[in-house]
This record gives sequence, structure tokens and C-alpha cells, in this order.
Amino acid sequence: MTFKNRTLLLSGGTGSFGNAVLRRFLDSDIVEIRILSRDEKKQDDMRKKYDSPKLKFYIGDVRDYQSVVNAMRGVDYVFHAAALKQVPSCEFHPMEAVKTNVLGTENVLEAAINCGVKRVVCLSTDKAVYPINAMGISKAMMEKVAVAKSRASSSTVICATRYGNVMASRGSVIPLFTNQIRAKQALTITDPNMTRFMMTLDDAVDLVIFAFTHGNPGEIFVQKAPAATIEVLSRALTGLLGVPEHPINVIGTRHGEKLYEVLLSREEMACAEDLGDYFRVPPDLRDLNYGKYVEQGEVKISEAIDYNSHNTTRLDVEGMKQLLLKLRFMQAIVRGENVEPEE
Repeated sequence: MTFKNRTLLLSGGTGSFGNAVLRRFLDSDIVEIRILSRDEKKQDDMRKKYDSPKLKFYIGDVRDYQSVVNAMRGVDYVFHAAALKQVPSCEFHPMEAVKTNVLGTENVLEAAINCGVKRVVCLSTDKAVYPINAMGISKAMMEKVAVAKSRASSSTVICATRYGNVMASRGSVIPLFTNQIRAKQALTITDPNMTRFMMTLDDAVDLVIFAFTHGNPGEIFVQKAPAATIEVLSRALTGLLGVPEHPINVIGTRHGEKLYEVLLSREEMACAEDLGDYFRVPPDLRDLNYGKYVEQGEVKISEAIDYNSHNTTRLDVEGMKQLLLKLRFMQAIVRGENVEPEE
């Protein structure tokens, strides 16, 4: 599947993911990339940074259906990245998470169907699996909305991706730790044994393109990813910056945080298709007349285990260093440059 002579809309496109997509596609044969977001300052910064006639900007909010429709007309494909993502802030303002992550997704998908968009990929998170916090619950509902909409649409293919922590993205822990090290402040670690999946922005874009290319209606795609404890991450960072004995303060878990994250539930693993680097989770295509499906047998969920950041490939300090050094952000930090988090 090609983007040649096509128009792509990025909702929430001024964020880290949107910038990574622009770096990947602006020099390709795509005809236009539209950025829908509510932050005019970030849009202006992006306009000046890329200076490309292929790039078009739309001020709007996924919470407002009409502003989404205004940006959607004439679009071929959509990557839906707009979301509230910070776990603690969503804990204090859960209805704001619902408005953006659930109702906003409904608006994006309804507009896409009504405007004749061919394919939509919705971006979700590992926090949507067995959710215990408002952000994860709202993202789990986002996935349910996407699957339900995919059943109702015969012309717009809607699928989703789900991934863990994107390293060095804005608001993530790696820029925080590097700033603390440079300021000679103690690292503030929530729990040394906490594990998180580790992905680069390029990995996130690769996953979305894979889902875009191979996705059928209602499917969810997950990329296999390594994980590390927060202790290993902190030791890798202090080692790379030449301060292995840098002080650490353990401050305890924040509102809504888990000890480990899950990318695929036990129920999903029971029916997931292993594609090598990725898992494909098919939707449940049954209707509510369950009696007619008795003869088809049942999936043995009891024999499955979930796919989580405790049982995936675990990085040691050296492995974490090697992964960190793939990031442009960390390469610049190690050189002693002042640099903003990955955009």
C-alpha cells in the first residue's frame, strides 16, 4: 500500500509521534500531510521548522466534531494520535481524559467514515490492558470505540496499534533524569523494580505503518519490545553521562502507576497471531446471538499468559545503554549539547 499522491491527516500531529511521521514522510511522494491540533504555538514552530508546501495546519480539537470534519474533507488516510497521555494528570481530571480519548476518538472515526477516508490507524497504549488508572481506562474505551466503529463501516478500514513507553518523548522520564543529572540533583525514582517496555519513536512509526499496511477492520497490532527496570534505566543514564555514583531518591509510585505494564492480555494472547516482530489481535466478530456459535469450539484462555514488561526480553545496563544511544536526544546529551526531548 502506497502513500503516493495521497493525503494523510495526523490528529494531535504536533506531538512527538507527529514529528516522527513528518521526518519519515515529508520527502516521500505523499502529496499532503495535515496537522490537526489545538496548539497554535506548536503549529507555528512546526511550520517554520519544516517549511514544506506539503504541510497544512488546522487549528481544532478532536472534542469538537465540526473542527475535525473541516480538517478531514479530502483526506485519504488518518493516523489518530491526539490524546491526553499523562497518567497523574488524568487521575485528577478523569473526565478530561474521557472527553479527549473516548469522545474525541468517536468524533475522529465518525468524521472519517462520513468523509470517505480509506484507512484509519488509532494509537493506543499498554496502559489500556488491565487498566487501573483513568488514562488507561479511557484508552481501553478508545479501543472499544474503534472496534465497534470498524464493525459499522464497510468503506473505512479502522484498526489500532498499542505500544509502551516511547523513549525520550516529551514528558517522559528520560529527559527528566538527564535534566536532574545535569543540574546535579538526585534522580527521583518511583520504584527501582518497576518495569516498562522500551521503544524508540522510529519503532512507534514502524508499528503504525505495519498496521496501516496489513490491518483489517478492528484488529490491534502490538510490536514485540524489550523492557527494563527503572533502576537499570537510571544506571544506564548515569553511566553514559559519566556519573555512575549520582545520588538517587526513591519517592514511591505516583497516582495510578503499575509495577509493570501489559501489552497483551491473557485473553488476547489466546487468540493473537504471532507475525514475528508483531502480534495481531483479531476482533471478536460474533454478534450477540451466542447460541449459534456453540459448535465452533472455544479458545482456551486458561492456557495463555499475558505479554508484559516483566516477562518480555529484559535489558541489562549495557543493553539499555545501547538502546539509549540509538536516540538522537541521547546522542546529543552525551556530546554535552542542550537539546529538547524527541519531537
